[in-house]
Amino acid sequence: MEMLTRELETAAAVSELDNVIDFVDGQLEAVGCSIDSQMQIELAVEEIFVNIASYAYAPGIGNAAIKIRIYGEPPTVEITFTDHGVRYDPLAKEDPDIDLPAGEREVGGLGIFLAKKNMDEMAYEYRDGMNIFTMKKVIN
Repeated sequence: MEMLTRELETAAAVSELDNVIDFVDGQLEAVGCSIDSQMQIELAVEEIFVNIASYAYAPGIGNAAIKIRIYGEPPTVEITFTDHGVRYDPLAKEDPDIDLPAGEREVGGLGIFLAKKNMDEMAYEYRDGMNIFTMKKVIN
């Protein structure tokens, strides 16, 4: 499959979430991604983008870039989020114990946990003053 690469730079604000989802969906639809894979990717994109929008520049607002690459056979989607906000590795937090009753679990972390379950790979690095978060999924 021919590689597709697109990038979107936007304000890191929750109000931009629909634009980010539309951007990602447009690329996935262009390569015939299944609705199941698309919904799993959307959940992960929403979680990562809302985290950036909520915490990276708080209480101010900065920018975030979302780059999507689709390549290979079977096709793999790779989405990279970059921002210049506060250094934060969402993968550093231990997964919540989902076997505990809701009232006994620590608050937070469930969204990242669900995003990890829906994607094949996730990686974080901090380089040149930037948070760089990448996730991949083989799509069908």
